[in-house]
Amino acid sequence: MKSGMRNQLAEKMAGEITLSDSPGHALKKWRMNFEIAPGVLSERLGVSPSVISDYEGGRRKSPGTAIVGKIVDAILTIDEEAGGRHIQQFSSMLYTGTDDDVIYDIHEYASPVPLQSFADAIGCALLCGSVDQMIHGYTVVNSLNAILQLSSNEFNRIYGWSTERSLIFTNVSTGKSPMVAIRVTPFKPRCVVLQGIDAGGVHPIVLKMAERDRITVMCTSMEVDKIVNVLREQEW
Repeated sequence: MKSGMRNQLAEKMAGEITLSDSPGHALKKWRMNFEIAPGVLSERLGVSPSVISDYEGGRRKSPGTAIVGKIVDAILTIDEEAGGRHIQQFSSMLYTGTDDDVIYDIHEYASPVPLQSFADAIGCALLCGSVDQMIHGYTVVNSLNAILQLSSNEFNRIYGWSTERSLIFTNVSTGKSPMVAIRVTPFKPRCVVLQGIDAGGVHPIVLKMAERDRITVMCTSMEVDKIVNVLREQEW
């Protein structure tokens, strides 16, 4: 694994955890992004699983920069030993840009935001899944351009720094194309919002794919520019 790539990713992860208003939530987000069980991480660090649980749950004093550095290094090392798949995917976001005609807006939250509050802000109607969960960010995506212009690897860039987010696909016709694109990529979002369509226009296979991947799907008729403005104005 290229040391420069690894180091830059490590700095990004450690900085986000250390500076977050909820370091435990940020730590848990990164552990889950790398698909590492708490017991595996605790074993690598030489501590009991309860230590990791207490950090993530905010029951233990937030770890200092030295401890955060060790935790991040352990996460990256575990991934490297398994082939480095997650490092490669996340690092690609550091070195490549995305055209403005593909991503209209992308944002990471300092603290997790209730999906219900997010949905209410942009007038969403629930199609399937649960809104009783949290998200760490959102991306507003031009549905057609993303599908036409991005390869499967480049498609991962719309996830920003966490898959625990809402992907808002704009100007969809049936919702089928973005869900198929998600289906064939390794990362899955917490939620998909289909913009410009109502429940009656959504293709039946969309809900079947969403249920299989445990993705909450919603729709909204709010205009794209208004969605971007409303979300940027929220004090989350």
